[in-house]
Amino acid sequence: MSTESIQLSQSQVARVPVTGFPHPSLFGVRGISKRIFDVTAAGLGLVILGPLLLLIALLVKLDSPGPALFKQRRVGLDGREFWMYKFRSMVMDAEAQLETLKTMNEVEDGITFKIAHDPRMTRLGRILRKTSLDEFPQLFNVLIGEMSLVGPRPPIPKEVSLYTPDQKRRLTVMPGCTGLWQVSGRSMTTFKRMIELDLEYIQSWSFRRDFQILFKTIRVIFKMEGSF
Repeated sequence: MSTESIQLSQSQVARVPVTGFPHPSLFGVRGISKRIFDVTAAGLGLVILGPLLLLIALLVKLDSPGPALFKQRRVGLDGREFWMYKFRSMVMDAEAQLETLKTMNEVEDGITFKIAHDPRMTRLGRILRKTSLDEFPQLFNVLIGEMSLVGPRPPIPKEVSLYTPDQKRRLTVMPGCTGLWQVSGRSMTTFKRMIELDLEYIQSWSFRRDFQILFKTIRVIFKMEGSF
């Protein structure tokens, strides 16, 4: 494909002008169809999984002091911040302990923070992380229009402040509960590779690919691989 045949689009994401390839497939009628599917699937999921979610919430409360849910500011579509919800998998002062654990970071990108055996994790939290059950409350984020079932994972504001303009292109679509990088290594995937996978997803989006990612996510969860 010649460079003359590619039309670039320009937008502003998180207050930074971004020039990149257009992705019209995620807007218009197909974008509305994706949203309708998200709301329908998330609603059904909450109804079907309701008893399980209540049980997990009770177990979290019994396992360690603190609320059952953990909320954190994340950056979504066009740089807009929102509260993302999870079942709490760490001790109450986990955020306060982060500064003292920075030297243990196992990701060498200077942006993301991951520790395979994080000392802040609760006993139940390790199981929830391994099975990704801690992520299920994000179905509420999907219902209210802050997230999609499939898309780039929403980063925290501090991470976004370190993004290059090209990396901020991943904020030009609705963030997802799962995505291409989750079925391609999850926590074992480097930040650079995660960005590449997210941009690839944006450029080649289709309903077929969303369904493939959802089914692969279920398989990855049951195998409990690559998450910590």
